Amino acid sequence: MQSRRSGPPDPRRRRPPPSSRRVAPIPSAGPLPRRPSSSPRRRRSLPWRLGLLLALGGSWVWLSRGLWWPTPPPAQVILVLGGDVERERHAAELARERGLPVVVSGGSNPEYAQWLFEQDQGLPSQQVRLDYRATDTLSNFTSLVDDLHQARVRHALLVTSSDHMDRALLVGRIVAGSRGIQLTPEPVDCAEFCQPEGRRKVWGDGLRAALWVVSGRDLRHWAAEHLAPERWTERVRRSIPGRAGR
Repeated sequence: MQSRRSGPPDPRRRRPPPSSRRVAPIPSAGPLPRRPSSSPRRRRSLPWRLGLLLALGGSWVWLSRGLWWPTPPPAQVILVLGGDVERERHAAELARERGLPVVVSGGSNPEYAQWLFEQDQGLPSQQVRLDYRATDTLSNFTSLVDDLHQARVRHALLVTSSDHMDRALLVGRIVAGSRGIQLTPEPVDCAEFCQPEGRRKVWGDGLRAALWVVSGRDLRHWAAEHLAPERWTERVRRSIPGRAGR
């Protein structure tokens, strides 16, 4: 329980009259003691702390390259994140207008996508690549970023729904930015179907993206593999004497 603070002194309260007796001087305490120098242990910890701060700062600058780079070169490819066929339709219209290749990550089934891009929008098959390795927003980028890097892509137009763009852009600028690829958002209006995403979800995926860049692994998949309840149950069962072979 916190103690209650006393209020300020009452300015109306009268001071006690000064004593008529002579006050003895305060005896001299002698020269002030010398302040002990920093311990060797503390001096040794300063370079370590400084190095840690520099490492953290450098890592953040490197991870956030896609957030502060100057004006990018002209777009070279259109990257579409699956989840809504309107995203693919919007990307097809952009590709027809600008003559850019399209890469669809985790989009609609191949039959519909081929009909949409080739027959409905009139794009040649070699202008469209369908990729189905992604399972979520992070893997939309991690499954393709090395392919884009090898193709010397430095600037891509990112197509996704407007309510998904904040999270996709944060993840994409971390993952793609680590390979020198810049992203320009091309949001698709979702109208009454919009479902705004919370900041916790946005920054959670941003943290996953940063950890992927550093370690090459997805934190969520690693946790599901190593921290699943059945895994812990199996480990506890094996640790009980006499039950390891049962």
